[in-house]
Amino acid sequence: MAMPSAVLITLKSVVILLFAVWVCLWLLKPTDFWTKTWHKAEDRADNTIFGYQGLNFAVCSFPLISVAIFGFVYLHFRAEEPKNRFGDRSKRVSITSLTNPFIVRGPLGILSLCEILVAALFIIFLAWTVYARVSNDFMKMTPVKSLKLNEWQYKFMRFGTRFGLVAEACLALLLLPILRGMAVFRLIGLSFEASVRYHVWLGTAMIFFATLHGSITLFIWGVKHQIQDEMWKWQSTGRVYLAGEIALLTGLVIWITSLPWIRRKQFELFYYTHHLYALFLLAFLIHGGDRHFYMVFPGVFLFALDKVLRIIQSRVETCVVSARIFPCRAIELTLPKHPGLKYTPTSVIFLKVPSISRLQWHLFSITSSSTADDETLSVIVKGEGWWTNALYNRIVTAVDSKTHQVKYLPVSVEGPYGPISMDFLRYDNLLLLAGGIGITPFLSILQEIASTQDRNKSELPKKVQLIYTVKKSQDITLLSPILSLLTNQIEDQLHLRLKIFVTQELQSATNLRELLNELTDQVQTVNFETESVNNVARGFESFPWLAAIALFSSIKFMISLVCLDHAFLHSEKKTSKKKNPSWFTDILLLCSFVIAILSGTFIVAITRWWKTRNDARAVYRKPSEGTDMSCIEASYELEEHEVHYGRRPNFGDIFSKLASQSAGSTVGVFVCGPESMKQSVASLCKPNLQGLCAKRSTPSFCFHSLNFEL
Repeated sequence: MAMPSAVLITLKSVVILLFAVWVCLWLLKPTDFWTKTWHKAEDRADNTIFGYQGLNFAVCSFPLISVAIFGFVYLHFRAEEPKNRFGDRSKRVSITSLTNPFIVRGPLGILSLCEILVAALFIIFLAWTVYARVSNDFMKMTPVKSLKLNEWQYKFMRFGTRFGLVAEACLALLLLPILRGMAVFRLIGLSFEASVRYHVWLGTAMIFFATLHGSITLFIWGVKHQIQDEMWKWQSTGRVYLAGEIALLTGLVIWITSLPWIRRKQFELFYYTHHLYALFLLAFLIHGGDRHFYMVFPGVFLFALDKVLRIIQSRVETCVVSARIFPCRAIELTLPKHPGLKYTPTSVIFLKVPSISRLQWHLFSITSSSTADDETLSVIVKGEGWWTNALYNRIVTAVDSKTHQVKYLPVSVEGPYGPISMDFLRYDNLLLLAGGIGITPFLSILQEIASTQDRNKSELPKKVQLIYTVKKSQDITLLSPILSLLTNQIEDQLHLRLKIFVTQELQSATNLRELLNELTDQVQTVNFETESVNNVARGFESFPWLAAIALFSSIKFMISLVCLDHAFLHSEKKTSKKKNPSWFTDILLLCSFVIAILSGTFIVAITRWWKTRNDARAVYRKPSEGTDMSCIEASYELEEHEVHYGRRPNFGDIFSKLASQSAGSTVGVFVCGPESMKQSVASLCKPNLQGLCAKRSTPSFCFHSLNFEL
């Protein structure tokens, strides 16, 4: 017990130290002291085997890559720790004041105090970067001779130039939140879906500052009547203006097509234009040069490795084992998985059905528990867009009313992605609030609790209350995966209470038993042929493998860079006095990057092939489990559950009752539903931000928002 804890503390300290070094580098970079010192260091390094490029990579890029490497090792040991990660619950309350909602109805949505503090520090850093750079520029006052600028023109142009450095700082962080397999954001407990909005914020900030940078430069060119001469320049040394213009235009296209009203209505337009990131990064490299690119290189490097891992994982197709068709135009798909694939509740997978679209991937919450089922995993898909409707119609129209057996349906699976630990087990009580299809992540939580209760009774939350809001009573059939848990609760173990609110119907049933009797007969099960498929979902590589791949690829990049530098640049210096164009060095960096990524790809592909070859596994057919009506008839526990028609839940009353029943305890509040629902619940959790100073006679509410849609 002591040894793993000591390892975790050591690894966490190393990660924090490396990240602090990287942050300090960004803080020192705008200063005149750093500029002079760094130039001297580059001159000395240029006479060594590594050259100035090796120095730039080691100092500017490798610290953040090392954060990922040590972070993966840390996550491995943390995940391997004994089940004591479910408690000590008393330690959880200390961070409530930072993670609970602070701003509920702002333009950026629900924000915690921690998010506001981090954002404020980042804005201060950006302001410091502009101030330090511009103040040094004004002290030197060396106008561009070719443009013959006067004082105000020069100062204005320097502001525009330095806004480019601010955009560069945003770009350095832009790709980190959307890493999936190699997600460094897991180190601070963020899931992929939660961190997507940070990617949106950083992308918007980057485009804003990049637009200021380009607009001010174009304005000064226009004032001097040299815009036609300057904007088409492809200089052999210094900044390549044309490449910068290409990068800005590409970035604007990506940003505009990712706006919510375009992304939701024209998803394919958003999806395809987002792949222009490769052109954007290439143009940025040529425009800014290799020295600037090393500052953003860690995010690009980790993103490329992550993309390669995802492509290799998703190349192997598996199939759908069975599907349950619900009357609310939703289907539950059951997919085969390897027994060694473990995931935590609220995890998600990306699903592709080649017969519908060979390019589109769609995100779904896993509704099953890997603890309860070793051979399969399940997701619920509701027909709301063209892709989900196409999948629903394909399954419904293929049903043979006599045999309920249809031809196999091939699918590709990417993931799963999810949290490392099961934080919901840390609380004394749980309050789960779902709206519509937002019930899906809670199905996995409840099944995980049910499968854990026999082994860890003392570690389970004492009470779980599920509030489920739907428009039509047909949506209640989505509770089918946890029906056995509702009807077979064991005394002195988990106490689950369910309240259902049907908002757009008047009363049609007197209680939950009667309502389920009406609806469960409408649920239809479809079995698929699986004989021709022997592949199952295997998930990502382990964390130690991810660390090894990142380390190997970074070393390969360094070796390739040194070899190419000595083969082309150093030989040219010895034989000719003519200076190589700046973009020639950029090409060598790009070649080294491609070699490193391809080397990592080869290792991962061989490893994955070897594992698959030596562990061939036939698709497991899970027996179809219809709803057991006799179980419903014999169960008296259903009387504890409530069904309300024609109204929405009054969250104020729910919290008041829970506060009186849970005095002095910690209550985990998990919400998955429309934004208005999240805001209503968040406003009730907000007063508890003074939880550290509150009396122990009142419960501590800890707010958690699960994404309803991306």
